[in-house]
Amino acid sequence: MTLLLEAPLSHEARRAQDMAHGSRGLTGHGAGMFILWLCVFSGGFVINEPAPYDLIMVPVIAGWFMVGGLRLYPQFAPAFLLMILFLVGGILGLTQATDLSDAPLFIAVTGFLIGTFIFYANLIGQDGSVLKIIRSASIASAAIVALIGILGYFGAIPGASNFTLYDRAKGTFQDPNVFGPFLLLPIALLAQDFLTKPLRRTIWLAPVFMILLFGVFLSFSRAAWGMTVFILVGLTVVVFIVDRHPRLRMRIIGLTLLGLVVLAGGLAIALSFESVAEIFTVRAKLVQPYDAARVGRFARYSLGFTWAFESPLGIGALQFRNEFPEDPHNIYMKSFLAHGWLGGLSYIAFTLWTLIRGFPLLFKDRDWTPIYRAAYITFVAHVLTGAIIDTDHWRHLYLLYGMVWGCFILFERERRGSRPRRPRATRTGSAHGIRGIG
Repeated sequence: MTLLLEAPLSHEARRAQDMAHGSRGLTGHGAGMFILWLCVFSGGFVINEPAPYDLIMVPVIAGWFMVGGLRLYPQFAPAFLLMILFLVGGILGLTQATDLSDAPLFIAVTGFLIGTFIFYANLIGQDGSVLKIIRSASIASAAIVALIGILGYFGAIPGASNFTLYDRAKGTFQDPNVFGPFLLLPIALLAQDFLTKPLRRTIWLAPVFMILLFGVFLSFSRAAWGMTVFILVGLTVVVFIVDRHPRLRMRIIGLTLLGLVVLAGGLAIALSFESVAEIFTVRAKLVQPYDAARVGRFARYSLGFTWAFESPLGIGALQFRNEFPEDPHNIYMKSFLAHGWLGGLSYIAFTLWTLIRGFPLLFKDRDWTPIYRAAYITFVAHVLTGAIIDTDHWRHLYLLYGMVWGCFILFERERRGSRPRRPRATRTGSAHGIRGIG
């Protein structure tokens, strides 16, 4: 793999080069597009670890860093610093661990995922058209993963049991609670298209959209169900506010009503299957027995936060499960327990910074705004869900981080005149920045 570098140029020379070459940056090279597309696409296949995604991303990111791909834009510096502090907190937490059999590897994977976040954010910040590659790969991956999960659930493919867990679809993931949320970014991207583009250009995507929704349903993940509703409602509200033309707003209202009818019909059909109706009746309850048990989810929250308050360096990654039957199921508490006060506060600061910084961009008019809206609202759904589940090693979440922060960089570059000045950057390995992969 060759990485084409961008030598330092004057503002005039850079502008002339951009006009001459058009989109011949990262997205202008077939090999580069394929590598990036493959990286994102492979994120849907995590049955075992290391996953294909890990095996592909490690050499790609390593090569990117070695040739000086990292450009620490001022807009990205807060995220970079907070994530590094989060990782440092996890390393310090290992000194408090009583069982080091798996903890160091867990923190190493966290560092790898932070690297993927930095990778995506920088690529997007340098070339917004990268978002289109990510969009394409995300939808393709999710469609295949959802279809495998659906067919596996109904025993319609060989080895169907490998794609279910506890009578719930898990597709090509280890857990239904990851399978469901993985499908949400593509759902948001497609919903954005349905709301804003002519139906004749999007109607062919409707079957894919329904497959994704059915996959989320069969995951029987209460969190994924709630996230889906939040995302669809959030996107509809934002688009309704932004598109002020009466005809467009009437179209949005009409599509919303049609969507509700279709979803109600689809739910009725799904519940006509006895096996589906049975588990739906159980999973639809807001509080499950394991939530309210003596050492269930709610009890662990109280004990876990008390423990975190008493442990400035934390207790180390994966140590909580040695004392309780399950993991914390709360990413914020887990951050304090595994990464100490330093890591916990850094993670919360990163989350709040992203939320606050990202909200105004929902209402900006840029070429990349539709994809950004889908990514940001999906990110917000994950932030809320983090209060009831551990999301720290969800690979697609770090992709969302990269998409959102990459758009922050894009917006500031465009606001200041797009490409003119070289960022006050910290580079690794070279004084040059990445121009593309090809």
